[in-house]
Amino acid sequence: MIKKRKKKPYTEASALGQHICMSAHKARKIIDQIRGRSYEETLMILELMPYRACFPIFKLVYSAAASASHNMGFNKASLFISKVEVNEGATRKKWKSRARGRSYLIKRPTCHISIVLEDISLYEEYEEYIIYP
Repeated sequence: MIKKRKKKPYTEASALGQHICMSAHKARKIIDQIRGRSYEETLMILELMPYRACFPIFKLVYSAAASASHNMGFNKASLFISKVEVNEGATRKKWKSRARGRSYLIKRPTCHISIVLEDISLYEEYEEYIIYP
């Protein structure tokens, strides 16, 4: 598998959750609600939504923000979600025993979620130095 290099390694922090036990369709329903929002607003939305898929996404957003503040020194209040991806993972398969010695296949889908947070204050500092004609 080929991984691409980050274009702006010092302005963004990311978190990757792999093999999360939920379907990608259910995760995308929540991801579409938080894409492009600020970090604090995202946490409020995820706490109040009544879906089971919100908790792993909440943990990923919190983890990405913690790494942004610890490793790069960003302020959590100035972070926003710039990119979120949900991809399908491997399907776990297990057998359930049924009547008359038969068995039934149960498929448990998994997904991979990647979240990228950017610091918006860096853009505001950059705009101060631009002189418009």
